[in-house]
Amino acid sequence: MIDIAPDLAATLDTVRAVAGQMEDDWWVFGSAGMAMVGVRGLSPPDLDLIVSERDARRLIMLWKGELEENRPSALFRSRLFAKARVAPLPIEIMAHLEVQTGEGWQVVQPRTRHAHPWRDGVIYTPTAAEQAEICRLFGRPKDLARIGALEALA
Repeated sequence: MIDIAPDLAATLDTVRAVAGQMEDDWWVFGSAGMAMVGVRGLSPPDLDLIVSERDARRLIMLWKGELEENRPSALFRSRLFAKARVAPLPIEIMAHLEVQTGEGWQVVQPRTRHAHPWRDGVIYTPTAAEQAEICRLFGRPKDLARIGALEALA
């Protein structure tokens, strides 16, 4: 049984409620995705959602998301990035997410899509093993610290 904090559970309910309206593959990742695969003791400050540009536009309109244009950080950028405040946790909508690596910008596009039964629907995440790879790619101390827990679940 996974241990999901109440605010995260309510936010997952919000995502699940619109999942049938998405036309392309999508994933919950970051801390919320790690909690979904069983990493214990996480209290995500938000829910990160990787979607297609088409679905990002739909979600931004549906949730009245705040589109943040031209705000790439030194480490991350997305073609579309918005925050939706329609649940207890902000939902960060990302289309075409990229991370800066030693070889330049690299697209973060999960290859795996693990289905987690959630209430009367499904929440998708990358597998624990792929989430560990993503943490390694991101390379931040908080990401590197979670690799062991993810690999233990893989």
